[in-house]
Amino acid sequence: MKKIKTALISLFDKSYLKPLLQELKKNNIKIISSGGTFKEIKKLKFKCIEISDFTDFNEILDGRVKTLHPKIHSGILNKRNKKSHLKDMRKNNFENIDLVISNFYPFEKTLELTDNHSKIIENIDIGGPTMVRAAAKNYNDVVVITSLDQYSELINELKKNKGCTTLKFREKMSRIAFGETAYNDAVISNYLNNYNNINFPKRKILYTNLVENLRYGENPHQVSAFYSQNKKNQINQIHGKALSYNNYSDIFSALTLSKSFPKNTGTVIVKHGNPCGVSALKNNLDSYKLALQSDPISAFGGIVSCNYRVTTKIALMLSEIFLEVVIANGFDKNALKILKLKKNLRLIDSSKIFFGEPWKLNSVDNFTLIQSEDKENFTDKDFKIVSKKKPTKSQFANLIFAFNVCRYVKSNAIVLASDKSTIGIGSGQPSRLDSCEIAINKMNKFSKLRHEIVAASDAFFPFVDGIEKLVQSGAIAIVQPAGSIRDKEIIKFANDTNTVLVFSRTRHFRH
Repeated sequence: MKKIKTALISLFDKSYLKPLLQELKKNNIKIISSGGTFKEIKKLKFKCIEISDFTDFNEILDGRVKTLHPKIHSGILNKRNKKSHLKDMRKNNFENIDLVISNFYPFEKTLELTDNHSKIIENIDIGGPTMVRAAAKNYNDVVVITSLDQYSELINELKKNKGCTTLKFREKMSRIAFGETAYNDAVISNYLNNYNNINFPKRKILYTNLVENLRYGENPHQVSAFYSQNKKNQINQIHGKALSYNNYSDIFSALTLSKSFPKNTGTVIVKHGNPCGVSALKNNLDSYKLALQSDPISAFGGIVSCNYRVTTKIALMLSEIFLEVVIANGFDKNALKILKLKKNLRLIDSSKIFFGEPWKLNSVDNFTLIQSEDKENFTDKDFKIVSKKKPTKSQFANLIFAFNVCRYVKSNAIVLASDKSTIGIGSGQPSRLDSCEIAINKMNKFSKLRHEIVAASDAFFPFVDGIEKLVQSGAIAIVQPAGSIRDKEIIKFANDTNTVLVFSRTRHFRH
């Protein structure tokens, strides 16, 4: 147990101070404070000593130097049971500081409000994190509070222990405090790297916030949690049981594809991380119908992402099959009533979800791969027509649609499409030929669309056999990346069979 006799309070966010000050007063704890916090405490009619009076040194440099003083940091850092420290404290007439309460300048918030570099730099807090780190280091003797939600914990601790704190409590607050200072530094470090266009610094520091602990991971014997870097950009669940690790994984797969379509357009159905049905028709009802028709068996127990607002008609159709999750850019009132009849169906409003972070991470053990995300919008300039037969305008649009879907399918990936809707998807096969066969089999089994069938491959065909299978199945136009040593053979085959062949200038594996 450690008795608190003196507290130092220095805050940017001065909310909810009164109950805390009342508890400090009850326990006869002397309060030291600075600047705006001092004024707020006095306004609330509590006794307080201003830091400049405590240190006998006025703040300087427009407030940049207030708490950075030997009397402050010696009061925090000295070991109460070490003779040499006690001797130094007596010699300099310094006194102990047993409690530090501080929250930092809102650097992260500042980044949301301005791109003015000078203003951003001024919101790098120095004194607050320095005091917090000192108090956290000396947790054996000092308690540190770094957020508003810890005030009630501190009040309860003081009430329970008659103005004292336990070592266990101080250790907990120390651990949290170092997390806060590390997070703050990570945000600053990332901002400065971005400002200087440095993508891969010597030390890459990630920062993120816990959203929720999940029941388990991909399998019941694995533990997992969901984190988000942006506190505002959250998965807004409005109905249904709690989301699982696999649900989140599929939601990300569905959203990254559906958000690649124009606003209020497109339906994506995902199962186990792969699209099994996609349609970008402008009529949303038709879009859903054709996405489902692409592979209705795989859609069972899947996730549907509607890049539009769900109406009553669409809700009625969605309710006809078993789904784990429905994502939409909002739901009509009556649509919500219909879908909420399914108690466990998770409903996600994605209208405020945006994907601005350009980096994708993949990690195992202590190794991490980082790469830029593959999400650039395709234009005509990204493709080259290499066959004698040229595509019509609608064929070219379908080819670009199929190729865009293809890059969100696990490699090796083949997508068959018609009328901006998938009619067969082959995914995740070691052999591109096997992916062709799966896509063709899906088409033959489920699809009623047979108008101008086009095909897309996420990488080049190493041999003619793949493109030959697609042509034999009815594909009249094919898009693939260039780069095979047999590109000329592929082009010759296309010309011999009067097939449109378009080469992409980029490859799009998704492992």
